[in-house]
Amino acid sequence: FNIELGLYMKLIYLIAGTYNSGGMERVLANKSNYLVSHGHEVIIVTTDQRGQQPFFPLDKRIACYDLGINYEENNGKSFFNKVIHYPFKQWRHRKNLSKLLKRLAADVVVSMFCNDASILPQITDGSKKVLEVHFSRFKRLQYGRKGLWKLADKWRNTNDIRVVSRFDRFVVLTQEDQTYWGNLPNIQVIPNARTFAFEKPVELTNKVVMAVGRYDYQKGFERLIDAWAKVCSKVDDWTLEIIGDGDLRPKMLQQIEEKGLSSRVILKKLPADRMKDAYTNASIFALSSRFEGLPMVLLEAQAAGIPIVSFACKCGPKDLVEEGVNGFLLEEGDMDGLAKRLICLMENDELRKKMGEAAYRNSEHYAEDAIMKQWLDLFQELSNKGTDK
Repeated sequence: FNIELGLYMKLIYLIAGTYNSGGMERVLANKSNYLVSHGHEVIIVTTDQRGQQPFFPLDKRIACYDLGINYEENNGKSFFNKVIHYPFKQWRHRKNLSKLLKRLAADVVVSMFCNDASILPQITDGSKKVLEVHFSRFKRLQYGRKGLWKLADKWRNTNDIRVVSRFDRFVVLTQEDQTYWGNLPNIQVIPNARTFAFEKPVELTNKVVMAVGRYDYQKGFERLIDAWAKVCSKVDDWTLEIIGDGDLRPKMLQQIEEKGLSSRVILKKLPADRMKDAYTNASIFALSSRFEGLPMVLLEAQAAGIPIVSFACKCGPKDLVEEGVNGFLLEEGDMDGLAKRLICLMENDELRKKMGEAAYRNSEHYAEDAIMKQWLDLFQELSNKGTDK
């Protein structure tokens, strides 16, 4: 793809906001920066940016528009608050987005499966419409909510099939997740690319177990801390570093103190530009999530050559971790198993190195050029650019 061959693409991405530190925001920044560096035009349209700066750096050539819908104003409010306000916000969202897309006239518009997903296919701006999902088929049911919220989650889970079927292409991250969506004619698997590469695997000599993510229900860090208490009763000198931040930080600190782990668990907040260095300090990576899409942190750990101990949650770990080869997979929620596998790798330097080298080799499948070629091939196919019409 290059401008000399007449294959210039104008692409628009739709997302709630770019100010969060999540994997979806990181993936969008990486892809957008790659695309503009290869001669394409990229525009990001948000609904809830509210004047905040992107968490992950964006190339200055990327144009950003915010529609000012502010769905997140209603988060944390009652069920009836959302029922009252959501329809009007959707109406305003559709009106403003339609006007903007018709003016911008892109070749392809990509929804990141935010509040625009049910709106976008109805907009007749001449572009092809792509939906990419960064969570698993059953994420809505994994929140564990009760009452009316539970009924709403069930309805939305069922309605998701109708929503995704209306797009020109629906992209999921894993082979595992593709099976959960069923035999959809428009579905395609394109995994995330790794964020960075290492010239060689890290040494794996530091006695540090690393975990990364938002401090929220999804990531299950309270379960990792419980498992770590079991580890500390058997093994000395190793430290658990949980890198991230979020609403559950106070509860996690309280849990750490109550279990007497203050000297063995570190909660650390790091800027994005220091994350690569953080991996060089670790020897084992742990993932305790209840659900995922395709965890960027596992891709990054493998790029560094770090063996992984992970719950086999939906979705992602089973696509990335080969049991006993580049890490260990445990049944989701098996804290005893998680502790035992961590101890196994801590006490066996040779196994840790062998698994780390296998992880490093596996990460080549997720190199940026290889993954972005799949996206560019998709965009070319949909828009018929560079092909005989």
